[in-house]
Amino acid sequence: MNLAFATATAADAAALARLQTSANRHLLARHGRDAAKCLVTEATVLNGMKNARVLAALCEGEIIGLLFLAKKKPWAIDPAYFTPVSRPLYLTNMAVAPDWQRQGVGRQLLDHARSVARAWPGDALRLDAYDNETGAGGFYEKCGFREVARVTYRNTPLIYYELVLPARRETAVIPAPPPKKASPSPPADSIPRPA
Repeated sequence: MNLAFATATAADAAALARLQTSANRHLLARHGRDAAKCLVTEATVLNGMKNARVLAALCEGEIIGLLFLAKKKPWAIDPAYFTPVSRPLYLTNMAVAPDWQRQGVGRQLLDHARSVARAWPGDALRLDAYDNETGAGGFYEKCGFREVARVTYRNTPLIYYELVLPARRETAVIPAPPPKKASPSPPADSIPRPA
């Protein structure tokens, strides 16, 4: 599957809201939960975009996956449980359109997020997942994230995950040495003479 990736803009907010709502309803219905309360509005997406970069996976121009990356810590995450780094980024609201799930879109989107995070620059990706059958913890583990804690926040059981990114290697640009000056050649018609 050939996906393209882009940073979503405010013009994409309605499509992002529809995708998140569709993915939420699909997930909750699959697990026998009330899917009526999972509406994501355009206003909610636009509000989230104020503090986050939204990465979108596209197939033939259609947004089929998304996630939010932000420097600002979400309310439910306690940084005390994570590896201390100076520039963590927080991954939230990941969703893949139901018709595209289990086809590698989420994994490719996370790979793209890693690249974006390294360039941002970020030291780690942090997230939380529900600690129940609707949570995506197993998926994150398969994608290289490490479980760091299980907590309960406002009666909601969560699992914290992180992916510490490899340190960026600063490549020093070492200037090439100046060219050696060629020793003057004797004129072509001169013959070396013994001294």
